[in-house]
Amino acid sequence: MPVVNMEEDTESRVSEGFQVLLNDQSPDGSPHCPHGPTLLFVKTAKGKEDGRRFYACSACRDRKDCQFFQWADEKVSEAKREAREEYNRSCQPPMSHDQYMIRFQEFIELPLAKKKFCQDCQQLLLQNEWEQHSGHHVIGDISVSQLRRPSQLLHPLVNKKSNAQYLFADRSCSFLLDTIIGLGYRRVLCVGTPRLHEWIRHQACEGSKPKVKSLLLDIDFRYSQFYSKHEFCHYNMFNHHFFGGEAPKAVCQSFLQEDDGDGIIMVTDPPFGGLVEPLSFSFKKMSEMWRTPSNTGSSIELPTFWIFPYFFESRILQSSAGFSMLDYQVDYDNHTVYKHGKTGRKQSPVRIFTNLSPEKIGLPASEGYRFCSRCRRYVSSENKHCESCNSCTSKDGREWKHCSLCNKCVKPSWTHCSSCDRCSLQDHPCGSDMGGCFLCGGSDHKWRVCPNRHTSGGSNKKEKKKRNQNSKLNVKKSVRSKRKK
Repeated sequence: MPVVNMEEDTESRVSEGFQVLLNDQSPDGSPHCPHGPTLLFVKTAKGKEDGRRFYACSACRDRKDCQFFQWADEKVSEAKREAREEYNRSCQPPMSHDQYMIRFQEFIELPLAKKKFCQDCQQLLLQNEWEQHSGHHVIGDISVSQLRRPSQLLHPLVNKKSNAQYLFADRSCSFLLDTIIGLGYRRVLCVGTPRLHEWIRHQACEGSKPKVKSLLLDIDFRYSQFYSKHEFCHYNMFNHHFFGGEAPKAVCQSFLQEDDGDGIIMVTDPPFGGLVEPLSFSFKKMSEMWRTPSNTGSSIELPTFWIFPYFFESRILQSSAGFSMLDYQVDYDNHTVYKHGKTGRKQSPVRIFTNLSPEKIGLPASEGYRFCSRCRRYVSSENKHCESCNSCTSKDGREWKHCSLCNKCVKPSWTHCSSCDRCSLQDHPCGSDMGGCFLCGGSDHKWRVCPNRHTSGGSNKKEKKKRNQNSKLNVKKSVRSKRKK
C-alpha cells in the first residue's frame, strides 16, 4: 500500500508504460510461474504498442519477487520447460491442505502448555518438532482465541506489489459486517480480507449478530494451517488461479451458488500496487462462477465491495461498469498512516467501490457522514454539494472548490494556472508537459503514489535525487518560458 500525498494530481494525461493484454493470451495457455499462469504484457507509448510482447508474473510487479520472464514469441526448449516446472513445484507450500488439517487436529488436542508457534517459521509446532526449532523464536500457550485470529499470530506480508497484508482495523470490520447484515446478505466471499473473515467467524461464535458464513480466498498459503478446505482456498486474484486445482475451485463455486446464488456478497481488498485490469477480469470470472441456471444470461453481477484508493476511481469505473465509489474511509491496524488515532492521518485515501446502489448503504453519522438528498447517497461531512457540478464532488474527505475556468471542482490547495490552463498546486513546475509518473511511466498518478515505488532507504534516496533533478529541470524550463513571454 503506497504512502499517499493527497495533493498529487492523479488525472490521466499521456498514456505511457506497460499494458496487460488479457484477451490476447496464447491458445495453448500462458506459461506458469510459482504464482500460477502468467500475464501477457507489452510496452506502450502514447497508447500504442512500442515493443515485443512478453509474459511476466501476474502477482509480482518486481523481478526480485518473481524472476519469471519470457518473450511471447520465444521458443522454449523441453529441458527449460521441465526445469521451470520443477522450480515452480519447489516454491509451493511444504504440505498439502489436507496435511495441514491433520496437523491442526493434532495440535488442538494438545494441552495448553504444549501448544507452541514458531515465529521464525510461521508454523504451529507439534511436540516432536520442538527440537528442530530450538534456536528459533517460539511462543507458547497458544489459546483457542488466538487460533481463531491467525492474522494476529502470523507476520503480515507487506510487499505492497504482491501480498500487502495491511489488515482492517476493528472499526472497519464492524462497519463492513453491520452493512452486509443490514443489506440482507448471509454469505461473504472474502478475497484477500483475512481480518474480515476472522471477524465474521468470531461474531458467529459469540452469537451476538445474525449468522453469516464466510469463505476466505487468499494468496497466503499459511492460512491453510488454521482453516479447513471449506473455510479457505489458496487463490491468486490477479489471474483467477486456484492453487489446489479443481477441488478448491469447486468449493468456491458451491459456496457462491448456495441458495441458488442468493444472499452472497464478495468483499475484496487487493494490494494497492496491483493492476486494476487483471483484478477486474478476475472478479468478472468470479461473477461467472456465481451464476446458476436461474440467472445465466442475466446482466446482474455478483454483489461486490472492492476496497481500493480513491485515486484509482477512473480506472475502476472504466474496467467495471456499474460501480461507484462510497465516501467511507477504510482504515488499517498495521499501517502507520492509514489508521485512526494520533499516529494516523486525518483522512484515509482508501474507499469502497461497489456495484450496489449507494443510496442503500448507510454510513455512520457518529463518524461525520450524512445523507445528501440531491445526490441520493451518503457523503462525508466536508463533502459539500456543488451547485455548478450538481454533485458532492470531494474525493479525499476535504471540501473542494469549484473552478469556473476548468468547469469542475478541484482540491482546496489548487489554484488555476493561466500558463497551463488548468488547476494545480501553486508551486507546480509551470509550463512542463511532463505528465504522469516518471518512475513507471504511468499516466494516472505521480511518483509519490506509484505502486512500483520501493520502500528501502537506498531506493528512496535514488528516487529523491531523481525527483530533485527533474524538479530543477522543470523549474528552469518554467523560468525560460516565462522570460520569453
